[in-house]
Amino acid sequence: MGPLRWGIASAGKISHDFANAVNTLPATDHQLVAVAARKLEDAQKFAQQHAIGTAYAGYEALAKDPNVDVVYIGSVNNAHYEIGLLMLDHGKHLLCEKPLCMNEAQASRLLQRAADRKLFLMEAIWSRFFPHYRAVRERIGRGELGEVREVEVHFGFQLTDVDRLRLKSLGGGTTLDLGVYTIQVCLWAFGGVAPTKIVASGITNEEGVDMEVTAELHFPGGGIGRMKTSALKELKNTATITGTKGSMTLHTFWCPLTLTDLDGKVREDTLPTARHPFNFHNSCGLRYEADEVARCIRAGKLQSETVSHADSALIARIEDEIRKQVGVTFPEDTQFAP
Repeated sequence: MGPLRWGIASAGKISHDFANAVNTLPATDHQLVAVAARKLEDAQKFAQQHAIGTAYAGYEALAKDPNVDVVYIGSVNNAHYEIGLLMLDHGKHLLCEKPLCMNEAQASRLLQRAADRKLFLMEAIWSRFFPHYRAVRERIGRGELGEVREVEVHFGFQLTDVDRLRLKSLGGGTTLDLGVYTIQVCLWAFGGVAPTKIVASGITNEEGVDMEVTAELHFPGGGIGRMKTSALKELKNTATITGTKGSMTLHTFWCPLTLTDLDGKVREDTLPTARHPFNFHNSCGLRYEADEVARCIRAGKLQSETVSHADSALIARIEDEIRKQVGVTFPEDTQFAP
């Protein structure tokens, strides 16, 4: 079987990091063959930088390209749904940046379309493919932490000048941009079960999007996930998972190369050097999710066990409830009723 042929939808910063990371993988397994952006010159510049053979203006041409097997969507949040439908309707497998969509109603429709078309779709929750995430899940599975009782996770930076986060017109806010990470690590530790109660409060800006959120996810059996997201200030950006027998801490938890283990020892991981600098922290780790997509597609799977369709639907449901309690709404909430 030849390499998996990737198309890239959107030529922004995260797409640059994804392409840069994929190019650290064997060319026998992965090939970047096309990129599309709203402006042709942006796609051409991106293609030249990442040695991609074809550049398109607009996403329909990418969807119709017969040489593309799977599309990575790196656009702003509120474009994911329409671009995703377009690609699925033209027979492309999908890796879509998080949040998968603006709300659960959109996400459910997109997931159903992929299932109907018998195409692979995964939300790009790259965190879960880092070796330290797997180590945490394995420890929990073997009972080494005992019963998981609490996750405490903080994720924040000074981001008030970042348009994709502060503007309602771009689907902004910390719940969709940062909260997806804090929610998923809580679910990862508690085995993917749905919380029985959610309590959230937050601070919104003049646009009406959340700039800071504090939330508790209460799980069956009394476990609790305590999470805080902020675009107003830098937080400690760790996730500590505590069980009846001990705790583990993921440092830079959304892309961790450092883990404080049960025995208190600090374990370090590394990433390879890429051709170009990255825009974001540890972005070479995006290579892990690309390998998962290839593994699943080659095995004929329509979803990953690590970030399943049910996982994405549950994350979207929790995001919806947090936004509701904080008082954040988007046009998509009325356009796409549950």
